[in-house]
Amino acid sequence: MKALVSLLSFGILFLPGKFSYCQQNPKSATDSTAIKAINAVSLGKRIEVLASDDFMGRKPFTAGETKTINYLQQQFKQMGLKPGNGNSYFQDVPMVDIASKAAGPLLIKGKNGTLSLNTLEDFVATTRHVQNQVQVSNSEMIFAGFGIVAPEYNWNDYAGLNVKGKTVVVMVNDPGFYDSKLFKGKNMTYYGRWTYKYEEAARQGAAALLIIHDTAPASYPWTVVRNSGSKSKLYLQTADNGKSRALLEGWLTQESTKKLFKLAGISEEVMESAKKRGFKAVNLGLDASLTLNITTKKSTSHNVVAVLPGTKLANEYLVYSAHWDHFGIGEAVKGDSIYNGAVDNATGTAGLLTLAEAFSKLKTRPERSILFLSVTSEEQGLLGSEYYTTHPIVPLKQTVADINMDVLNTYSRTKDLVVVGFGQSEMDEYAKRSAAKQGRIITPEPDPSGGWYYRSDHFNFAKVGVPSLYPEAGVDAIGHGEAWGKAKAADYTKNRYHSPFDEYDPKTWVFSGMVEDVRLLFDVGNTLANEAVFPKWKTGSEFKAVREKYRSAK
Repeated sequence: MKALVSLLSFGILFLPGKFSYCQQNPKSATDSTAIKAINAVSLGKRIEVLASDDFMGRKPFTAGETKTINYLQQQFKQMGLKPGNGNSYFQDVPMVDIASKAAGPLLIKGKNGTLSLNTLEDFVATTRHVQNQVQVSNSEMIFAGFGIVAPEYNWNDYAGLNVKGKTVVVMVNDPGFYDSKLFKGKNMTYYGRWTYKYEEAARQGAAALLIIHDTAPASYPWTVVRNSGSKSKLYLQTADNGKSRALLEGWLTQESTKKLFKLAGISEEVMESAKKRGFKAVNLGLDASLTLNITTKKSTSHNVVAVLPGTKLANEYLVYSAHWDHFGIGEAVKGDSIYNGAVDNATGTAGLLTLAEAFSKLKTRPERSILFLSVTSEEQGLLGSEYYTTHPIVPLKQTVADINMDVLNTYSRTKDLVVVGFGQSEMDEYAKRSAAKQGRIITPEPDPSGGWYYRSDHFNFAKVGVPSLYPEAGVDAIGHGEAWGKAKAADYTKNRYHSPFDEYDPKTWVFSGMVEDVRLLFDVGNTLANEAVFPKWKTGSEFKAVREKYRSAK
């Protein structure tokens, strides 16, 4: 133990069986007090509090939210961090809860007859319009391939089309899923995400957008779409009460799509044609009609924001983010109705707090300011981070990068650390250098076609041009191997993810991997916080032009 303390005092990170220097140069040097603040005890205590039954699953708009955000505020105050939003640690996030219920079937009429589709079984439809009812009546139907407008890939499914007031039918994912020479091959771009397709349809003036579900390119079965469509959904409040969006946003099953093309007298091969460059949209010769009855409720949730002011470059900010929310109290499973969210995401929130503590203990304060952002409603669609990035407290031009934590390692040290969205930005190189100090490597996510880069809070930073790092736990577990590590991850997904069984268990959790990963992220952030350069997007990233536009503006 004395030997360990001696090594730490010289800025050396001790790992069992390995010594590696944390110090590259004086500006990015860490010290023993900061490093030792990131430990199993500090992480475990915070996870135990956040994942306790007392916090009632941390659902927005409940007493669980109040307890959670007050705890976060109290923690930041104790560390001596300053409020991040003027004199407040809170940023109000106004939201609206919208329940959409089909008043009847989706009726599709053509010269060959009528197709009647049942909600949830054959289709799902929701709306963002805050009103009592929305309706499309005899809306002309167009098949528009993938529904993508991507100039950098010379692709425009809406070329020459006027879809105002019409119902557009599109495929999920992007052309690269089917042809490795198109887009980024199996690495899904944002153009492949359903969120983008809804946004583009709105820009084009469509009355409705229906996405054809397919399990492989979507990366989830119809049951996921059905379950989501059966519940009310939270959205950010907008000045126009959602009127800038299409009236209807929804999905069609594969079987329903086959019936639709048959009614239109068009071969299903049209979908194969849509996978090739130069495809022209097809008028289906059909009309769609559907009415949704709507129930809405407006409320306000909260992001929690704290700042460690910098020295020489205090007006430039590095952001660490993690979402505090989970699902609250819901349907009981085996007698337990509290969805504690211990791994997802009490671990990331505890990591955020522990990083804040480590930075607050540095003997030499970083040159840049560091903003610690705990966001609401990630589980409802990344809403807290969307609100922050569209209403930034710190100007985007002065925001260096985002480092996001969502579901940390609870089982073992690993030889690797997975970076989701590997290849997007120079943040990869920062992660590689910090990993190398620990004798580790950075690896891409194993299934990039699933679009995982677009499924956590870092993505909203990327969307507005801020380079983002989103790490996941490695799988090559030291002493156990890769297959064992993958089995651990699969077991969590199958048996605890988004269920009442995602609970903190100090008897079975192993913190060595989490500690090592959080220390790695500390090193990345400390390096960035003591530099004068801004990390860049790599050529081919769909977010590169956004950043360059406002970074070059005077």
